[in-house]
Amino acid sequence: MSSAVVDHAPADRSLRQRPALSPREVEVLRTWLLADTKEEAARSLYLAPTTVTTYITRVRSKYLAAGRPARSKSRLLAHALRDGWIRLEDFA
Repeated sequence: MSSAVVDHAPADRSLRQRPALSPREVEVLRTWLLADTKEEAARSLYLAPTTVTTYITRVRSKYLAAGRPARSKSRLLAHALRDGWIRLEDFA
């Protein structure tokens, strides 16, 4: 009987890297994820919708650089949940 520890994590550890997001990027990401529309998030943050798009594009780029692409809002939500940027309780 072996006492070896089985590691189920991906062999490529970069796939699990948490990207370094700025506090403002996290704020925009969270607000956008909780909003029904980009325009709603923009109003809440006193930004133009295009500025929200710019922030989300930067966040997606950082996830891509970490080996964790997030092409859809649902994938970005999944990553944000795993990385602790947002919690399920925030949606209540």
